[in-house]
Amino acid sequence: MRLTHCHPSLRALRRTLAAHACQRGKTGFGPWTVIETATARIIGFGGLYEDPFDPGWGLEVAYFLAPVAQGRGLARELVAASLAAAWAGGAARVDAFAHPDNGASRGVLLASGFREYRHVPEMVRVLYRHDRPAS
Repeated sequence: MRLTHCHPSLRALRRTLAAHACQRGKTGFGPWTVIETATARIIGFGGLYEDPFDPGWGLEVAYFLAPVAQGRGLARELVAASLAAAWAGGAARVDAFAHPDNGASRGVLLASGFREYRHVPEMVRVLYRHDRPAS
């Protein structure tokens, strides 16, 4: 989580949640909450969305997991479920972003079939792309 966004306040988080809920109504896609089955505690969020705060990038997959959830294959599982939902929904392409220093996240994307597309300097992120598989 050191290489990603952290909301500065509960109010900012609520604004983000409301914006994603609105976007889900428009596009049919929005982040999911990741809940640990054994404890019923929230350990992250992620999935498909079109970013309401940085529009124009199209459909993206993202995942944000608490340190206790990392290294357990949950990001890969979330990406696989996201891609399945995207293809079932008729998407032609899904993008993702990762910080250049986040080797674990980059590895998840590459193992999930994404390819490195280009560096986006203004975001300090690498853009990854996954095209819909041929039928």
